[in-house]
This record gives sequence, C-alpha cells and structure tokens, in this order.
Amino acid sequence: MFHFVLYSRSYCHLCQDMLDALHSYADRYAFEVEVLDVDAAPELLEKYDELVPVLAGRKQGDSDLQQICHYFLDDSKLKAFFHA
Repeated sequence: MFHFVLYSRSYCHLCQDMLDALHSYADRYAFEVEVLDVDAAPELLEKYDELVPVLAGRKQGDSDLQQICHYFLDDSKLKAFFHA
C-alpha cells in the first residue's frame, strides 16, 4: 500500500488536475491520498507556497515522505516511485 500527500490549495485547478491524474492509477496500484491545504498551516505555506501542487509519497513501512513532483503529475517519476 502506498500513501500520498498532495499539498494543495482549494482554488487551484492544477491541484485538482494532479489529483485526478493520480486517481487514474487507482486501478493498477493500491494507495490512499491525503490532501493538505497549504494555506491552512503557516509551515506548509512557507515550504510549498510557490510549488503547489506538490505530490509526496511513502511506501508501507516507510516513515519519511519522498517528494515526487510538483506543478504537474510526472508519470515517469510516479512510475519509478511505484517500482523502486
């Protein structure tokens, strides 16, 4: 099982596009997605403000999130993450 965090904004169409693109992988991989609004937490806003959307993920058993891509879903980086 994979866990993803999408750092996002509620009014961001790129964020919704990335979430939709990620969900297109749901028929091939088991994962859950947590969407966090960067505007709701000062530390997230400071870190991700100009980069949203940002996709980070971790594999079952891992404790640290790994940043995968930002702005647009990078299919090659996502596939590499799934198969690493």
